[in-house]
Amino acid sequence: MTAPTAAGCAAPDQAAPLPASLDLEKETVITGDVRSEAGEVVAGAYVRLLDSTGEFTAEVVTSPAGQFRFFAAPGAWTLRALSRHGNGDAAVTAARGINEVAVTVA
Repeated sequence: MTAPTAAGCAAPDQAAPLPASLDLEKETVITGDVRSEAGEVVAGAYVRLLDSTGEFTAEVVTSPAGQFRFFAAPGAWTLRALSRHGNGDAAVTAARGINEVAVTVA
């Protein structure tokens, strides 16, 4: 069995601009990129959004530029990136608006 490709994934394009109708005073966006320890962008990484108890909430595949995006509730989250370069975690306490997070994999 092969892993699904970004083209076969139902997730929206992670590099697409945010919708113009998005109200950042009401919405919480967690966005960023995945990079290797050498600083290279990691395309095709699976990024998981885990809640404050470590439970799986959502998953997206990074864009060719290593970008990911989640629409979530405010609060404590963990981002877990899984890639051919290795894995990495990043914690974020998200507030309403755009929350930028970088995840390094090794």
